[in-house]
Amino acid sequence: MHTTDNGKKQTVALTIAGSDSGGNAGIQADIRAFHVFGLHACTVVAALTAQNPYGVRAVMVSDAGFIADQLDAVFEEYDIAALKTGMLATAAVIETVAAKLAAHPDVAKVVDPVMIATSGAKLLEDDAIGVMKDKVLPLAMLATPNLPEAAAIIGVEIFTKAQMEDAAVEIHRRYGCAVLVKGGHKTGEVAEDVLCDAKGVLWYSSPTIKNPLSTHGTGCSLSAAIAASLARGNDLRTAVGEGKEYVTESLRSSLYVGRRATVLGTPVQRG
Repeated sequence: MHTTDNGKKQTVALTIAGSDSGGNAGIQADIRAFHVFGLHACTVVAALTAQNPYGVRAVMVSDAGFIADQLDAVFEEYDIAALKTGMLATAAVIETVAAKLAAHPDVAKVVDPVMIATSGAKLLEDDAIGVMKDKVLPLAMLATPNLPEAAAIIGVEIFTKAQMEDAAVEIHRRYGCAVLVKGGHKTGEVAEDVLCDAKGVLWYSSPTIKNPLSTHGTGCSLSAAIAASLARGNDLRTAVGEGKEYVTESLRSSLYVGRRATVLGTPVQRG
């Protein structure tokens, strides 16, 4: 548990995202990561989903006014050290979240710009993508797009390592936030992501976990773990490294939770 010196106060992180009824991704994955890092988890539910590892059956987006009420309630009473955003769904929701977050410039913000699923399914309409780029990315300490999302942000397809690096540099130039372009859509012996921040470009590499039982929720878990590490006082580059380690171990320890259903594993809690 991450506490102050007298052990009486726990560090707090916030997730603003959608709920996964199967507990694999979304807010449930974020809470799991926050707890592993010894943090108290606050939540703002931006959407409800009916889903399991094999598909999303229905989505109910929270009213933007209700999201604003949740954010006000949390920020009024909790000392939020860091936060992450996930599925925000609509332009109205994104506008509301951006306006509220702008009032808290000292909170470290990790933005997982949930636009395009691993399957290629589009999760945001064009007007919402534009709002995400213009209103939310400039507020972020770090954005964590996957390859299709990075391509959507800059309008250029990405196939190679050089193109990944160029995309990270370009997003950083346009929006001012640090950018971690995730290479999880590529195949190979090594999982490689590239960070561009004010210090320059840094590649992160880790061995690919062969045939893990589950991969659902890795993007959510990565952004949540990075936010958790930032909340614990680590610098950005260290936090990204810890986030990568967390996801690698989650993949390695994934397990069955039903006849067919699987879930990412829960790494050992950090001190």
